[in-house]
Amino acid sequence: MSQGPGTPLHAPSPPPRTRRPRARHHTVGDGRPWPLGATLDRDGVNFAVYSSAASCVEVCLYAEDGRTEVERIALPCATHDVWHGHVKGLRAGQRYGLRAHGPYEPPAGQRFNPVKLLLDPYAKRIDRSLRGDGTQFAYVLGHDEEDLAQDTSDNGATAVKAQVVRNSFDWGQDAPPAHRPEDTVFYELHVRGFTHGMPGVPPELQGTYAGLGSPAAIAHLQSLGVTSVELLPVQAFIDDMHLLEKGLSNHWGYNTVAFFAPEPRYGTADPVDEFKIMVKSLHAAGIEVILDVVYNHTGEGNHLGPTLSFKGLDNAAYYRLAEEPRFYTDFTGTGNTLDTSSPPALQLVLDSLRYWVTEMHVDGFRFDLASALGRDASGAFTHRSPFFGAIAQDPVLRKVKLIAEPWDLGPEGYQVGGFPQGWQEWNGRYRDAVRDYWRNADGSLGAFAAALCGGADMLAPRRRAPWSSVNLVTVHDGFTLHDLVSYNDKHNEANGEDNQDGESHNRSWNCGLEGPADGNLEVSTLRQRQMRNFLTTLFCSHGVPLLLAGDEFARTQGGNNNGYCQDNAISWVDWALAERHDEQLAFTRALAALRRELGVLRLRAWPHGAEDDLPCPSVQWHSVWGLPMTPEEWDDPQARCVAAWIESGVEAQAVLLLFNATPQDAVFTLPADESARDWTVRVDTRHATVATQGDAVASGGQITLVPHSMAVLTTAARDAT
Repeated sequence: MSQGPGTPLHAPSPPPRTRRPRARHHTVGDGRPWPLGATLDRDGVNFAVYSSAASCVEVCLYAEDGRTEVERIALPCATHDVWHGHVKGLRAGQRYGLRAHGPYEPPAGQRFNPVKLLLDPYAKRIDRSLRGDGTQFAYVLGHDEEDLAQDTSDNGATAVKAQVVRNSFDWGQDAPPAHRPEDTVFYELHVRGFTHGMPGVPPELQGTYAGLGSPAAIAHLQSLGVTSVELLPVQAFIDDMHLLEKGLSNHWGYNTVAFFAPEPRYGTADPVDEFKIMVKSLHAAGIEVILDVVYNHTGEGNHLGPTLSFKGLDNAAYYRLAEEPRFYTDFTGTGNTLDTSSPPALQLVLDSLRYWVTEMHVDGFRFDLASALGRDASGAFTHRSPFFGAIAQDPVLRKVKLIAEPWDLGPEGYQVGGFPQGWQEWNGRYRDAVRDYWRNADGSLGAFAAALCGGADMLAPRRRAPWSSVNLVTVHDGFTLHDLVSYNDKHNEANGEDNQDGESHNRSWNCGLEGPADGNLEVSTLRQRQMRNFLTTLFCSHGVPLLLAGDEFARTQGGNNNGYCQDNAISWVDWALAERHDEQLAFTRALAALRRELGVLRLRAWPHGAEDDLPCPSVQWHSVWGLPMTPEEWDDPQARCVAAWIESGVEAQAVLLLFNATPQDAVFTLPADESARDWTVRVDTRHATVATQGDAVASGGQITLVPHSMAVLTTAARDAT
């Protein structure tokens, strides 16, 4: 239904079991069709809601108890499918929900059910966390006809409500830190899990936005040299009913419902202002705030999922429906996929992103399953998708950091290296190659070398910068660094799925013993060295490093590689480990400082030749004999030792990396050149230290690496000698 500007409409009679409040108290005017959502002004609140198929949209006002409906207002006008009206006298904090009238015809893709109170898709605040329950389903649970049997029970009293907000925060002199992408060090953390039990954070602030913005949390981040925190989802999400029935919860938060509202469980009194205070504090410390955002799907699930917002307002406008429109196209593995080729859904995503930048002052986004967003109306991934086109021309969004998780579960969904210029990507190829090499896998050397170059072989031919590769060894989904070197197999029994969930092929190596070392000094020593190998490789690679919170002091999840539902000690950072593994913590801090010192590792652009036959001309590869690697050596599946000489011709220092992934000592002869420079050993991972002035080794000299170790050497660049 598409009406002209300001066309008056009248609500049809409600279903029998939709109880109405007795009195009407507020004066209602036509209002405006923009901006969408609830907008406070001096006289009241303007409501604007998109629905192209509804016959009536009602705003239901609730008392402060969140349960008592005090007034129901049919929005009086619809302009180009936006229902709108202005309600005088409303104030900030007013609780409200929506009811949409229209056909309940799942086979036709329509799922209107006005007895179900809906969240405004543009809600800026919700009055409590979303928890799944049986009243949220628009059909009769357990009915033989499943979702074809419409439910008639009203859930207005129990549904979560939106709240009107007043945007009047004093940002003062706040400004984005705006770190150059090549200088960035990302640190992935969970707001609750990171600060729970953190020393120096007041107990009442642990697990909150205020806790993350506290002096103790910021001091730790600064000590690591972190430039940007990447927060697991903080847009309001739902705890799925099946998890609650098991006594679990949606700890990670990858099931968003309200894309404008901060998750209230991380707040204390006012989550909106508390989030802003956190951002302002982090900015004052020079730390950017990156949000992990989940615009590829919502928490409404498949055709048997709950009706919380979008399904009940305009199912076909927001979701990709299957050929049989009762069902959903699922590129995400969650039951549904938001359709960013549809103008209303695309507008929702863009408006949400701009809101978080302009109103909440965040510095960028990591897009979960981003390939799903880059699909056109046919479902094909393309740089010409509406989403990519809109981002590229947006004056606000094109200036912030845009990071893709470059895959989804749809056709040709694995798009590592395939995103447009200006985007950064989580480099899954890097993770796999580095893990394979350090677990001593056959034939792993070539891919490892490509990873060390930051994926130059796939990025440089497409004229994408070195910083496009976000290098990662561990992230939230999968093993922690400690568990990567302690477990061959996942141990997810606590998730209640018979250990069937989570990735089974982890490319991990337990160093000879599954689980805790239990006093085995040989295994413990090897594991510590392996963790230093991974950390050193990460900080010495071209591209941009991402460190998982707690890896700097060997955080463990006891072998659980899918802690999405574990809001407990399994997933929380154990800060007692920071003291127990203080050497690794100091080692990580020193590695970050070393990376800042060595500009040759932080390329802004590929050196000359990167687009020709040399994908990464800044790196020269040598064998243990100090000679250039031969094709036969590269092709040898047993090859485990290599030296990488990194020199850009621009920076003042050169770097030599020596790698030995074998179980034996390896004697390296350093490459010789005409300058006869001495090299300084800055890192040898047999030790938990990073030297400022280490041992000197002459060009052409020798150095011995113990099994499963690496070394970092530096010298003056040729032009600087």
